[in-house]
Amino acid sequence: MRTKPTAITELPPSPDDERRSRMVRYSIAMGIRLVCIALVVVLPDFWKIVPAIGALALPYFAVVIANNVRRTGGSTVARPGALARRTPEKDAA
Repeated sequence: MRTKPTAITELPPSPDDERRSRMVRYSIAMGIRLVCIALVVVLPDFWKIVPAIGALALPYFAVVIANNVRRTGGSTVARPGALARRTPEKDAA
C-alpha cells in the first residue's frame, strides 16, 4: 500500500496525447519512406539498393515503433478499488 498520495505528475499520459505521439512517430517514419522512394527514382544503378531496402522495411518498423507504448519509470497508478480495504466476509454457516 502506498504511504504517500499519488501526484498528478505520476499519472500516465491521456489517451489523446498517447495517440497523437504515436501518429507523429508513424508520420515521420512514412516521410522517411517517401524520401527513400524518391531516391530510388533519382539515384543511378546499384545505389538504388539501399533506399529500396529502406522503402520496403520502413512500414514494418514504423508500425512497431508507433505502437511501442512507453512506460514511464515503472510507476503504477493506484486505482481507487485497490486503496479500499476489504473486510473478510463472515461465514453464513
